[in-house]
Amino acid sequence: MKKRDFYDILGVAREADEAEIKKAYRRLAMKFHPDRNPGSNEAEEKFKEAAEAYAVLSDQERRARYDRFGHAGVGGAGGFTGFDPQTFSGFEDILGSFFGFSISDLFGGGPRAGRGGRRRGADLRYDLDIEFMDAARGIEKEITVPRLEACDDCRGSGSRGGARVTCPNCHGHGEVAHRQGFFTFSQACPHCHGQGSIVRDPCPACRGEGRKRSVRHLKIAIPAGVDTGTRLRVGGEGEAGAQGGRQGDLYVVLRVKDHPLFRRDGPHLFFELPITIAQAALGAEVTVPTLEGSAKITVPAGTQSGTTFCLRGRGVEQPGGGPRGDLHATVAVTVPSRLSRKQRELFEQLRAIEDPAPAAEAGKDKDLFGRVKDIFS
Repeated sequence: MKKRDFYDILGVAREADEAEIKKAYRRLAMKFHPDRNPGSNEAEEKFKEAAEAYAVLSDQERRARYDRFGHAGVGGAGGFTGFDPQTFSGFEDILGSFFGFSISDLFGGGPRAGRGGRRRGADLRYDLDIEFMDAARGIEKEITVPRLEACDDCRGSGSRGGARVTCPNCHGHGEVAHRQGFFTFSQACPHCHGQGSIVRDPCPACRGEGRKRSVRHLKIAIPAGVDTGTRLRVGGEGEAGAQGGRQGDLYVVLRVKDHPLFRRDGPHLFFELPITIAQAALGAEVTVPTLEGSAKITVPAGTQSGTTFCLRGRGVEQPGGGPRGDLHATVAVTVPSRLSRKQRELFEQLRAIEDPAPAAEAGKDKDLFGRVKDIFS
């Protein structure tokens, strides 16, 4: 069965902004929410369909891929795979306006504890500036990350000797039940903060927290071809979890500095190649810079300003694989601002033997000096 267009599903134009997309999604989610349409398979399918459309169109990168490649650019024709965090955030707004409480009310305002009170540690973000050439070629960088690590003295328990006692308020469950109108929901226990146990004899090293502030030194391998906005995940290098919970992850977000010569567009590189009037008119072999050093290209006689030469495969590698980009050199014919006596004599001789273009043709076939003047005026 052919999937419907995501813009048609939400009823918005293709140029709709983020606010319009979110408003359309909220309207549909309220209309087709299963709690408002009990037993209706059609409403449930429309609800999932709207959520899938919003998950894609509310994310700039996924929306760009969808606009370019359709459904194939965001996972093909597969079915709905669930809410992503951004979609879930929007869904929380809808729950708040419909039922009168939020997701944080349901789950205690933070990540819920697992069995035994263990909670996964927080993920961390590290913004790293790197040079243009390092991004193109790849490099290893050393970074310093402040984070919470498990206390060695109490092995992360927060209690002297590692012993904790069952919370008397929730009896070890980590959550307590509340009733609001017709709804009954669970909330993290306020006494033990969802851990199910409490500290009677706090560890003096970490003051009962189970974690201590520390600094971690890491070496990060940055692959060739990364660009600004690339996010590298380093598993298990985030903060320590509560009571020995699983370590969070570290996300290194890259910012690539500009290059004085090259301009980048995806895997392709562009730069301006200055040549003299004589080289443009007579032709020449010129040296051009590349990521690996330099290369020679032949400029044919009569080359005009704006002509672009392409060096295949001399651009940037793609981190996810695929062909390497190209290097594009665009010619700019330069006019000397100061002339030596010899140069002036030669230019005057050239001017003396040039045939001026007829008035009728002047607009369509200007001589070399006229074109150069137009370019640099």
